[in-house]
Amino acid sequence: AKMAIRDVARVQKLPLPEAIRLTKLVPDKPGITLKSAYEEVPELLKEKDSKDPLVAQTLKYAEVLEGSIRQTGVHACGIIIGKNNLSEHIPICTAKDTDLYVTQYEGNHVEPVGLLKMDFLGLKTLSIMKDAVENIKKSKGITIDLQTLELDDQATYELFSNGETTGVFQFESVGMKRYLRELKPNQFGDLIAMNALYRPGPMDYIPQFIRRKHGQEKISYVVPAMEKYLKETYGITVFQEQVMLLSQELGGFTKGEADSLRKAISKKKLDIMNMLKEQFIKGCQANGYDQNTINRIWSDWESFAQYAFNKSHSTCYALIAYQTGYLKANYPAEFMAAVLSRNINDIKKITVMMEETRRMGIEVLGPDVNESLLQFTVNSKGNIRFGLGAIKGMGENAVLHLIEEREKNGPYKDIYDLAERVNLNTVNKKMLEALVVSGALDGLPDMTRARYFAADGKGSSFLESLIRYGNNVKNIRNSTQQSLFGDTGGFDLVRPEPAPCPDWSKLEKLNKEKEVIGIYLSSHPLDDFKLEINTFCNASLADLQNLSEFANRDVCVAGIVSDTRSGVTKNGKPFGGFTLQDYTDSFSFLLFDKDYVAFSNYFRNDYQLLVKGRVQGRHYKPEELEFRIKEIHLLTAVREDLITSLTIKLKPELVNPEFIKNLKSVILENPGNKSLKFLLIDHDERITIPLFSRSIKAGITDELIGWIEDNPELGFKVN
Repeated sequence: AKMAIRDVARVQKLPLPEAIRLTKLVPDKPGITLKSAYEEVPELLKEKDSKDPLVAQTLKYAEVLEGSIRQTGVHACGIIIGKNNLSEHIPICTAKDTDLYVTQYEGNHVEPVGLLKMDFLGLKTLSIMKDAVENIKKSKGITIDLQTLELDDQATYELFSNGETTGVFQFESVGMKRYLRELKPNQFGDLIAMNALYRPGPMDYIPQFIRRKHGQEKISYVVPAMEKYLKETYGITVFQEQVMLLSQELGGFTKGEADSLRKAISKKKLDIMNMLKEQFIKGCQANGYDQNTINRIWSDWESFAQYAFNKSHSTCYALIAYQTGYLKANYPAEFMAAVLSRNINDIKKITVMMEETRRMGIEVLGPDVNESLLQFTVNSKGNIRFGLGAIKGMGENAVLHLIEEREKNGPYKDIYDLAERVNLNTVNKKMLEALVVSGALDGLPDMTRARYFAADGKGSSFLESLIRYGNNVKNIRNSTQQSLFGDTGGFDLVRPEPAPCPDWSKLEKLNKEKEVIGIYLSSHPLDDFKLEINTFCNASLADLQNLSEFANRDVCVAGIVSDTRSGVTKNGKPFGGFTLQDYTDSFSFLLFDKDYVAFSNYFRNDYQLLVKGRVQGRHYKPEELEFRIKEIHLLTAVREDLITSLTIKLKPELVNPEFIKNLKSVILENPGNKSLKFLLIDHDERITIPLFSRSIKAGITDELIGWIEDNPELGFKVN
């Protein structure tokens, strides 16, 4: 219905806002018709008699056209197989813009004429698993055969039970993780069932499935004979195969008839199900079941048809999930290195995986010309090393040349050694610049990133001089014109010296690094503001992707400005927006009129901001939520402007002359204007005693906070 309205509206030249308004009146239900929509939404029905003839005509024509074939498409992975030329069985043609043969029949008409339809789905996960196995062999010398794994690995089930499944096939979503923590799967069958249940429709049965597994709810069956096939899923029908077996057991179906029922269920063909219903009723009655029981079973199956999933499919997916879970649980660094390698072009995905890797206690090291390989790998210390092939601008041939030379003649001693040894046509200036900016040359002595680009007295950068020097060295080595006395043939072999210059600021270094790597790797611009973020923020920018969770609530977020824009509305009023980015995601804010004027001075790229606001309905469209900004602060000013006091929490047994001396010393070394408070906490006696310092105030510096954090017996809070 929605698509029919959109298409007709476009042809009728109905204004876009009107077309959007009409489509929004149609309920969001798969396959809903306009006739059904009129019955559910009286407001839409009124539009049929709209005074605007374009609106009325749009709905009239949409009713006629809905349900028509709108376009043709090609299945993403469907392959048709026959014993001889397919054109002898079905009409075929070539796909648009390719020479690929496609059927002119729809998929459901292909099998009845004697052909086999198979779905061959390419999974990136299989490549990740292959890479992980190779990583394990390289780093640990162990050969893993995933096809012969036992399905009872305790560490793997602990990983699933803890919901630590980021990167695990089919089990990554937030909702799935929550259910896994409740389910505590301890056998392969639990994974099969969860894979089938976690989809629209059967999700409603997950809480019941969990309660029954843990004995919190009695397992019951409509008739005792059903236990034979439903016991493994605690009395809940989960798979198509269970319906097939039950139809044979209860209704006397043959295997062929049971398969016809399976096809009808899987394809949601209610008309065929209705044809088989009468046969099922007769068969059940012949086996002694009463009509009410039969109706109840069939009614459940009709509901099941809305979400039916086959066990064979779910088992295959669950097996891949188990294999990826096994790799992550037992070889975490090798597995995550493979995940990172295969997702390097997906910045959002790589950010999530980097955060997961850190959570697992694995360090992701930046690229290093003396250790990195083409892709992410695991080094001798068990940390992940960034691959040179993941640096933008680095060609694969150049990377392989650098690695081959290093493995053949040893690590590069310094930048001159590298320039003398590598082919500077293969590893050209642009690639050397990428290596510098990414940090891949940081391990070479006596250089900073900025010095490579500093100009000498002749206007050449050190990198340009270095390339000339390296080429001269190679020319001399290749020359057959050298004299008996080692004449260099006029080539200048004096090593160029980099011009003195200040190093880049931390932010400049990180921004350049991000340009060639795609992410902040060595650190993050927000790392210096963790105190401010932890104190004031109650949401991340990833959380804001679902504003409904914060409806009518005050929200505080922080991030770095990555993009800005501004303009003037048709009414001549100013507006603008900016995109904020944090560790998790990005979010765009839009401000109009007075709000824009009030906050436009913060519209600067690389500004690090604390943003306070409220999630509420839009002024003209209350049903649509927006983040309405109330305050913006520079993160650099938050400690001074918003924090008024520091409270140090400690246990009474810590209070002794030496401790007091050390505490006073570090406070005096960090003077400031913030109130200083202490909170003595005796957990045994459940007593807390607040204390105040009237004479001494403190500065909330990184040094003072670091000293407190380095003492595990202490805690702190800022207000």
